[in-house]
Amino acid sequence: MREIWPGEPYPLGGTWDGAGTGFSVFSEVAERVELCLFDDDGREERVDLPEVDGFVWHGYFPGVAPGQRYGYRVHGPHDPSRGHRCNPAKLLLDPYAKAVEGELRWNESLFSYPFTDPASRNDDDSAPFMPKNVVVNPFFDWGNDRPPRTPYHQTVIYEAHVRGLTMRHPAVPPEQRGTYAGLAHPAVIDHLLALGVTAVELMPVHQFVPEHAMVARGLTNYWGYNTIAYLAPHAAYSSSGQRGEQVLEFKAMVRALHDAGIEVILDVVYNHTAEGDHMGPTLGFRGIDNAAYYRLHDGDRRYYLDYTGCGNSLNVRSPHALQLIMDSLRYWVLEMHVDGFRFDLASALARELHDVDRLSAFFDLIQQDPVISQAKLIAEPWDVGPGGYQVGNFPPLWTEWNGKYRDSVRDFWRGNGSALPELASRLTGSADLYATSGRRPVASINFVTCHDGFPLTDLVSYDRKHNEANGEDNRDGTDDNRSWNCGAEGPVDDPEITSLRRRQRRNLLTTLFVSQGVPMLLAGDEFGRSQGGNNNAYCQDNEISWIDWSPAGTDKELLDFVRGLSELRREHPVFRRRRFFHGRKAEDGTRDIVWLTPSGEEMSAADWHTGYAKSLAVFLNGAAITEPGPRGEPIVDDSFLLLINGHHEDLTFTVPGARYGARWLSVLDTAREGGDEAAHEGPWPADAHVPVTSRSIRILRCRRP
Repeated sequence: MREIWPGEPYPLGGTWDGAGTGFSVFSEVAERVELCLFDDDGREERVDLPEVDGFVWHGYFPGVAPGQRYGYRVHGPHDPSRGHRCNPAKLLLDPYAKAVEGELRWNESLFSYPFTDPASRNDDDSAPFMPKNVVVNPFFDWGNDRPPRTPYHQTVIYEAHVRGLTMRHPAVPPEQRGTYAGLAHPAVIDHLLALGVTAVELMPVHQFVPEHAMVARGLTNYWGYNTIAYLAPHAAYSSSGQRGEQVLEFKAMVRALHDAGIEVILDVVYNHTAEGDHMGPTLGFRGIDNAAYYRLHDGDRRYYLDYTGCGNSLNVRSPHALQLIMDSLRYWVLEMHVDGFRFDLASALARELHDVDRLSAFFDLIQQDPVISQAKLIAEPWDVGPGGYQVGNFPPLWTEWNGKYRDSVRDFWRGNGSALPELASRLTGSADLYATSGRRPVASINFVTCHDGFPLTDLVSYDRKHNEANGEDNRDGTDDNRSWNCGAEGPVDDPEITSLRRRQRRNLLTTLFVSQGVPMLLAGDEFGRSQGGNNNAYCQDNEISWIDWSPAGTDKELLDFVRGLSELRREHPVFRRRRFFHGRKAEDGTRDIVWLTPSGEEMSAADWHTGYAKSLAVFLNGAAITEPGPRGEPIVDDSFLLLINGHHEDLTFTVPGARYGARWLSVLDTAREGGDEAAHEGPWPADAHVPVTSRSIRILRCRRP
């Protein structure tokens, strides 16, 4: 007989203290909870957890050490119409597991019903087909690790996939490709530093499983938005393959990135789980306490409310579901040393009834938490439910993926003339979205592309999605791409179309890096990566999604261009202000920003609303930056003129009068191929005429006295 002590109800999960392991799991509906311990041969030993306090079942097992595999079986009511789905025939993953071993093998026993009779109950044992939780050693030598704590206005985010980033990297050892160790490889870190990246935003690394239907099509869930364990790093991203080693490898990755001054932000999916709708499998939450963890229909509690499009929504009205989210967030900050989070479909977390409530319990908890409130918090401010599009409506601590920025910039460069006023708002930090709530330009995470949709090269090469490889008859993915193929669909040999597409890429990237707010670059866009027109590569764990680091797959000129843009932004605070422009005249008669027509005159109201205006100049006054430096000192920079020509014809811009600046040099011209020739053009005096190629940006600089 195994020795069992009462243990403690907290911390939840399986926690090793050096002498044994305490196990603790919440279930309000349970009548009995069995801990299932598995040996190396897969033999199962079942032991009842002896104590229950406040609906938390717990016990302490002396001698149980790291590496021990385990799961739970919960005895209780099975009455789907009342929201109860307990079934001890189903082995359940621990919601607080810190590591998971093994692949989910799809089998009918994973479901609560037989496929031939969905109305009846399935009592087949699911254990042989389930992954297992693993007790981990929490101790790790962090050395002198410190969070970089890069201020938002100095942040450049790089959205990347752990696997896709390094699967084809020639400098990364084959056994490390597609892993945490591969991402921490010096060659990868050197690339990030050369780009000026200060934070990597990793697509989901919480343990996830592929959907049954996807596996049946011979595909997998590549993106990972199908979480099943919120405290466990995804095991398949470990290079060692050893039990529990993914935790140590993830920590080593964070330490290496921190050593380079790069923050780690996790894309987290707290809005739903991998168990899907009422016909989905029973993997953990559903069998432990279905009604506590999921939003259920009041009229018939066998069905799930779905604000996510994934079959279920986590029940953020439940204190125990909220506790899981908060405990998970604290764990990743305190134990795994990550620096922030991007919340997938964050509007779903804000729903208390059916409306999105910016003061819901979830945001109240975040606001008062001394740990999480200090991390970078990024919302994807929409979900698929009614009223779910909430760009600009999140609380002051939060930044947001600014979907309106993406749409406005795409619209302008594809030739939508009515987009000019909207473009001006996005260039200057989206004050219309954030200023009234007391937020700053850095509340806007600016992006032109992200994992969801076309990468940059495809954005200028395709008008339509080409998702046939996904096996859904091209029905999946958005039809609202706001893209322009520049005259032909897909790859072409036409030199004029090819040149225009290259220029369009530079236009979009330049707009991103000179806009106020926080720029986010999609991994691979600096190389010109293409997905062949697939705008929904969620199931493509192959060359469609992986970055090609070979000379043939790398556009060296584009890479150098992005590096130059990042350097320009880094060296000039006028492009990364902490406060909004105000446009009012100072005592010396200068203004921090002035909008000009191509003729050099200040824009009138009529100029903004002609309906066909596609060009403008923007004066950024480096001597009128209102916010002080870190020691209270004034910040003074060079002044810049952004000459933006979205027209299909070349234009001549007139440099404004001498009060704006006496001598202007060209520092960037997106119409130029292959480098910095534009840096040697000029100088132009006031009232000079400067040619600007069709569909291009030219940036002029006037050095401060």
